[in-house]
Amino acid sequence: MILTPFITRSKVVVTCSKRLAPFLESEIRNLGFIPESVFPTGVIVRATMNECIRLNLNLRCASQVHYSLESFRANHPDDVYRHVVDMPWEKLLGPDDYFSITSNVDHPTINNSMFANVRVKDAVVDRMVRVNGRRPNSGSELSGAVIYLFWKGEHAEIFIDTSGDSLAKHGYRMIPGKAPMLEGLASATLLASRWDKVSPFVNPMCGSGTVAIEAVLLATNRVPGLYRENYSFMHFSGYEKKIYDDALRTIRRQVVDVPGLQVIASDISRDAIDIAQKNASFAGVEKLINFRLCDFAETPVPETPGVIYFNPEYGERLGAESQLEETYARMGDFLKKKCQGYLGYVFTGNLDLAKKIGLRASSRIEFYSARIDCRLLEYELYAGSRQ
Repeated sequence: MILTPFITRSKVVVTCSKRLAPFLESEIRNLGFIPESVFPTGVIVRATMNECIRLNLNLRCASQVHYSLESFRANHPDDVYRHVVDMPWEKLLGPDDYFSITSNVDHPTINNSMFANVRVKDAVVDRMVRVNGRRPNSGSELSGAVIYLFWKGEHAEIFIDTSGDSLAKHGYRMIPGKAPMLEGLASATLLASRWDKVSPFVNPMCGSGTVAIEAVLLATNRVPGLYRENYSFMHFSGYEKKIYDDALRTIRRQVVDVPGLQVIASDISRDAIDIAQKNASFAGVEKLINFRLCDFAETPVPETPGVIYFNPEYGERLGAESQLEETYARMGDFLKKKCQGYLGYVFTGNLDLAKKIGLRASSRIEFYSARIDCRLLEYELYAGSRQ
């Protein structure tokens, strides 16, 4: 077991939602890390836990940053217990600390992952009681130290989850609104687009404002670490607050102004606009977004071409599909008549409805929203002079 994780390099698995790995890999490379491998739901690098601090603060598309402590063979929950109870947890946790267990388990002896969590928790507690004579506190809240078990087949591995709560929630969205897109997913779709982060960005049907806010954060180089104050890495022995403070100062300094940036967000719902404005205020970017209360067809579109991005309902969770056919047809008319010269994007989980737009997509980028198979459809909306 690694006893000095903050200064010792080990395997680090940065996880993400399915289909976000290419965008996560690009982010990690831009931070100066060299991925050892990329898989459908994550990227593997080698790093110290001090370096994991930078990953946690900067990544937009990630879910968790897991630092590997030790791997071993296990064919039964008792094998896991026996191995974990022999690990010197007293070197990483104090007797009065609070910790949680999470896991990803695929083994025939386990039909409920909570049982595996309990076995790991019992092993850590028994070890701490044996060494210190006192029992640390534990629970399901991810507000303190978090230990993660990966167990598939005979391979088991114990990690420090350096993140705690998911990094895919960027911390500014205090009011989620109706059927919101997760912030990490919104970021990935923007990274997948061809928006240059300077030209106008128009977001009709903005809902709780996530896409418009993420667009401003991306353009001005504001990263998620600006909006969060608690991570799991802060609750392990060896953590130096100065390292975190230095990383925080760095991300604050890297925020840039974009003169003339036009981000327009509209919605027909007064409640949606109110929520979007409050979320933008929490993110510190309310003044950088022009919010409009109107039907999407009345959304102002600047003459200078840029990107127009729709994230409409698609009948899976909110509203019957038949009621949305007219909406998609009107979206197509709006794109054709008012957005010439723009790049149009529609994020949807219903390709049958997308056919009602009446435009041929130049690309279809695959995503998932929760468990819904989705596409980011790109439309090149040529002006007449570009026929």
